[in-house]
Amino acid sequence: MNRLKTTLLLSLLTVMMVMMGSAIGGKTGMVFAFFMAAAMNFFSYWFSDKIVLRMYGAQEIGEHDHPAFYGMVRRLAQRAGLPMPKVYIIPDQSPNAFATGRNPQHAAVAATEGILRILSPEELEGVMAHELAHVQNRDILVGTIAATFAGAISMIGNMLQWGAMLGAGRSDDEEGGGGLIGSLVMAIVAPIAAMLIQMAVSRSREYLADETGARICGRPLALANALRKLHNASQMIPMQAAQPATAHMFIVNPLTGGSLMSLFSTHPPMEERISRLENLATGLR
Repeated sequence: MNRLKTTLLLSLLTVMMVMMGSAIGGKTGMVFAFFMAAAMNFFSYWFSDKIVLRMYGAQEIGEHDHPAFYGMVRRLAQRAGLPMPKVYIIPDQSPNAFATGRNPQHAAVAATEGILRILSPEELEGVMAHELAHVQNRDILVGTIAATFAGAISMIGNMLQWGAMLGAGRSDDEEGGGGLIGSLVMAIVAPIAAMLIQMAVSRSREYLADETGARICGRPLALANALRKLHNASQMIPMQAAQPATAHMFIVNPLTGGSLMSLFSTHPPMEERISRLENLATGLR
């Protein structure tokens, strides 16, 4: 169901992108929007991993640097049928972890010093299995595509707003045009809708990574316990360098927000994630 939901949401983003391109310039605008999204996706696909690792000061380690942690990742990767990813440690006491890389052959997993300190070996194994599940499910690519489309829609929305304010809107009977009012409404509503869809894609992939990761490590309750610990500890020790653009990558949201912001959250409610893992553990007995 999570895979189907992701497909439907990405399809909706694509339709919105085409409609926005059509509104700004008819068929020419549609082509422009498509190539702009393709270029942005290409850049993000090839370079986002290096950017985010550098952003958080992640340091690559080998087996001689941290034998237990490195060996754990290697065992889980073998169990998941994945190539051995690069392993990084982030010098931050806020407990968290993420995966990045354009495909399983160029993947990396990163964990903070804080998460290595507070979790038991079984709980840490559940977390790293979750991150390898993101690699196996190609969630880095899916998330990049969703974020790129949402960003492009927002950019086109800004262009439409300026065009409408400057009187560049076209009449209702022109090809691809929705008139001045229609263009202005689309320019305001579409970016918000695109952001909501992007967040929904991120939440669906987190659910899928929880389930896949629990099956990889074979301990759904260990992952559930880890999530409970991380949720509480990350609020007590917030990640100072956390950025909204990369929040979706972490196993728990490094940013905080009230209940009114739940629709704009990159992560599902922690209670629901834990409940699903507990139900999965019951089914695996």
